[in-house]
Amino acid sequence: MIDMDAQPSPIPESQSEENKIQNVPNDTQPLEPKHEEDLEAGNATMKAEHIELDDSQSEQDSSDGTDKPQQLSKRMLRKLRKREQWIANLPAKRAKERQKMKLKRQAARENNVALPSRKILKQATMANSACKVRIAIDLDFDDLMNPRDLGKCVKQLMRCYTLNRRVANPMQLYFTSFNGKSEQEMSKNNGYSNWDVHFESRTYTDAFAKEDIVYLSSESDNLVTTLDDSKVYIIGGLVDHNAHKGLCHRLAEEKNVAHAQLPISEYLELKSRKVLTIDHVFEILLGVSEGLSWKDAFLKVLPQRKGAVGKAEHDEETNTPQLSENKNNGSNDSQDPITENSAISTDVPASRPDKTAAGSVDHNDGASVENL
Repeated sequence: MIDMDAQPSPIPESQSEENKIQNVPNDTQPLEPKHEEDLEAGNATMKAEHIELDDSQSEQDSSDGTDKPQQLSKRMLRKLRKREQWIANLPAKRAKERQKMKLKRQAARENNVALPSRKILKQATMANSACKVRIAIDLDFDDLMNPRDLGKCVKQLMRCYTLNRRVANPMQLYFTSFNGKSEQEMSKNNGYSNWDVHFESRTYTDAFAKEDIVYLSSESDNLVTTLDDSKVYIIGGLVDHNAHKGLCHRLAEEKNVAHAQLPISEYLELKSRKVLTIDHVFEILLGVSEGLSWKDAFLKVLPQRKGAVGKAEHDEETNTPQLSENKNNGSNDSQDPITENSAISTDVPASRPDKTAAGSVDHNDGASVENL
């Protein structure tokens, strides 16, 4: 007989916890073997789908060219091979230059010629120089050059400055119309503002007296026979691949200033057409200012592979202090050898077309100036 008044006996605490575990919902209870097989099958399906998505995405990326290496053009491959060859030859080139300087110093010692030391060269500024010949590079051609040619022009300006700093008596070097794109391109070279150069934002006609100006142009009929301290010789700072032939000569005539060309044909026999860049013209003038004859200055600068041969009748001829008179009308307007569009060339019948060499002569770095 059941005692209805009897109280239920308390369940042990451990037994209570066990019942709680057994009463946990099915979704949190351990899976039965069948459920585990279903889960593994589902995971395998998801992995397969993920792999298919990855494959399709990679195919899409490859079709878009994002993951596939970009193929170089033949032109780029040639440039890369050329640069690799240049880098490989650099040690030998530097060794050759060091040997050349060593021989130069040895020859100077044997001839009792004192070469200026680095310390002396640092002190050789334009203000202290005994040479007062003025050379101005006209940079009023920014709009006629693309960025690449403008960069080449600035590199030639840098070389002109370097050449001028390496002599005991530097010439008076000016950069006129130095503003706009040319100034922006030059600003990429840190410290250029500290160079020993006259940076002039004005044009050459505003910076110098008109009667002192001699614009160098190969189109001129006048020759520079000597460098006159009272004159300022203008070199056209234009790299245009000969696209604006005769431009400097036309501008000089429009502005009614004297013009002339370098006397290359008077001293050299040329076997092919020659083009001198801005820095080549400057180097020739610098050599003459140091006492070299025109012939020696030309032979020093013109590449020997171009076949420049000195004329015999000028072997003993040296620099004299006068500009030749105008050949056209006999006037006393002094006019000098000119560099057209930043370079000077001589137009001489050639048996084959002139081949250009990057970074040196012809259309790569400077525009040609004909009939020098």
